[in-house]
Amino acid sequence: MASSRCTGLPTQLTTPRRNLRKPSSSVALSWRRNVAQDNFVQVSSSSSVTSSSSFSSQGSGSIKCTTERTMVTNLAPGTPVRPTSILVVGATGTLGRQIVRRALDEGYDVRCLVRPRPAPADFLRDWGATVVNADLSKPETIPATLVGIHTVIDCATGRPEEPIKTVDWEGKVALIQCAKAMGIQKYVFFSIHNCDKHPEVPLMEIKYCTEKFIQDAGLPYITIRLCGFMQGLIGQYAVPILEDKAVWGTDAPTRIAYMDTQDIARLTFIALRNEKINKKLLTFAGPRAWTTQEVITLCERLAGQDANVTTVPVSVLKFTRQLTRLFEWTSDVADRLGFSEVLTSDTVFSVPMSETYSLLGVDQKDIITLEKYLQDYFTNILKKLKDLKASSRQSDYYI
Repeated sequence: MASSRCTGLPTQLTTPRRNLRKPSSSVALSWRRNVAQDNFVQVSSSSSVTSSSSFSSQGSGSIKCTTERTMVTNLAPGTPVRPTSILVVGATGTLGRQIVRRALDEGYDVRCLVRPRPAPADFLRDWGATVVNADLSKPETIPATLVGIHTVIDCATGRPEEPIKTVDWEGKVALIQCAKAMGIQKYVFFSIHNCDKHPEVPLMEIKYCTEKFIQDAGLPYITIRLCGFMQGLIGQYAVPILEDKAVWGTDAPTRIAYMDTQDIARLTFIALRNEKINKKLLTFAGPRAWTTQEVITLCERLAGQDANVTTVPVSVLKFTRQLTRLFEWTSDVADRLGFSEVLTSDTVFSVPMSETYSLLGVDQKDIITLEKYLQDYFTNILKKLKDLKASSRQSDYYI
């Protein structure tokens, strides 16, 4: 059952509202794709889902998410779909694109839910995936993307410029509810390590609430909590050091066990095929937890040059967060600074992985270390720069 912080089920299929206090309406879902034939088969003309969800601010700045329990009735068995048919949500992101590539390499039929945008996600089509346009902030666009799908892999998160609730709460509630109504056989959700311990940070609280929604919805699921991506360190540290630009760090001893997204994708599909891993919570962490200074020192050594480090005290971040909360138009900035505070506190984002490796049948030696990942990056980038005799085009080779 959900905790007192997040109670009930994810039950919203209505168009998301900026003000969630109004009651939502009911939506009938009565069709399911017949994979064997190019037509549709009626499942139930009377199946319906009612919903209501809300967010409320707490005195400490945390978020409380609540919903009413769903009643789904008269759902007949759906048309069987191929277990290899998957939908990847958030397919253009850092993790999502690796999930897509791994799935295609392993022979899955991959459909990618992508928001309509000026620059189409042609690279996904080039790889062999099918791209469908939909938007989690517009729930009416979701059902068609789930037709004929066996498994949903949810890698999506909101863009930095949009309110956290729009995609990570309202959109996910709609997606989960629709997946339940349409008989999706497995839902894989990527969350954040220690999200249950930081209700004061909106994004982490939303991730925790979403975990509870999936559990209470009754969907077969796997929840995977992640600590950090190695890929994110390239733009944050490696490129600025090569270009002799400022590198921003803090004076906090936070340690993060970064993991290569390719390894995350590989372990995800191993877990997906393991029938013993159903309705379980896994946490993936890299071989070692690193402080910011240790990462910078490693990049300096591999780049062969010193970093221009600008250190920001944690106290400044805390003051800035309080200041931005004074203005309505900076509320989302404050939310993201709240996450920054967690990442700059005396926290360790890591877990022992021996039991997980044993459960998945994986050898720890096959998991790439941060040293190896960054060494490969700097070796490749410096070679390309030397070949091209370039002096300031490092970012053109971001991988």
